[in-house]
Amino acid sequence: MEYLKTGKIKTELLSKLLSLYRGKTDPSVILGPSIGEDSAVISLSKKLLVAKTDPITFVTEDIGWYVVNVNANDILTRGADPRWFMATILLPEGKTTEDMVERIFLQISSACESLGIAVVGGHTEVTVGLDRPIVVGCMLGEIEENRLIATSNAKIGDYIVITKGIAVEGTAIIAKEKQKELLEKGYDISFLERCKKFLYEPGISVYREVSIGKSLDIHAMHDPTEGGLSMGIYEICRASNTGALIYESEIPLFEETIILSKEYGIDPLGLITSGTLLIVLPKDDANKLIKLYSANNIRASIIGEIKPKEFGIKIISKDCLKDLIAKEDDEIIKIFK
Repeated sequence: MEYLKTGKIKTELLSKLLSLYRGKTDPSVILGPSIGEDSAVISLSKKLLVAKTDPITFVTEDIGWYVVNVNANDILTRGADPRWFMATILLPEGKTTEDMVERIFLQISSACESLGIAVVGGHTEVTVGLDRPIVVGCMLGEIEENRLIATSNAKIGDYIVITKGIAVEGTAIIAKEKQKELLEKGYDISFLERCKKFLYEPGISVYREVSIGKSLDIHAMHDPTEGGLSMGIYEICRASNTGALIYESEIPLFEETIILSKEYGIDPLGLITSGTLLIVLPKDDANKLIKLYSANNIRASIIGEIKPKEFGIKIISKDCLKDLIAKEDDEIIKIFK
């Protein structure tokens, strides 16, 4: 018997399971589970209900803040407003204190309040077999039907815009989870504190970027998480049945990310990257969006364009054109081995 590796279930297996096991057919389900699509969409009278669930398993500190923002991001990339949140909080036996539980509740409440989201329920328990807290979030949002944005709507010739830079979340996780080890290796505490604060600056929320771009003709949006930028591009192309050409020289990289990635032999393109937003839209609108972001002090750049499926998914690096490989196993796993 072969056991599954840590991380996302392989794409082909997940695709097969989603096609076979979908429960009852319900015509109110506008967009159900599919590779590359981040949240479900359900028709409820005059508006659509947008639903998302996502766990936080890699981090312990600020886990409540993480779980709200990661789930809210996938509602926002539909063009929808996140409204209601629930969380299942699983806590390790023999390590959980009342202060720990209250801290997680406070983080969840604060994050929801900052985004105008109500906490409407959930479940909390101390359970066996865990060495760290795990929080599974469920976010619900709503949107008018004619404003819905799907990952699967990228068009050939569209430009791909990226905000902030890649591996925002991964940089913070490495600094948080490996601080003691990195200090012993001679890293400066101020450097590590700066990396840890990537959670807030540039931040893992995409709320501002989505809000600023709503007036433009956005075809698709995606908040790449596990598998990093490479997996995010792959998921857009798979959902849209297209290819893509990515310009490596235009991919924004933080110096802190480069340093920590080198330390652990990590490929930044495959490092978990909540907080990075991918926007796919026509050329003219892409240029307008870059100007809007610049005026609002948001770093952004055009990193590629959508190509026909037959082109494949490629990256051009120093005049060398090669396949962009999307790894199923996120690079962050390397720091836990």
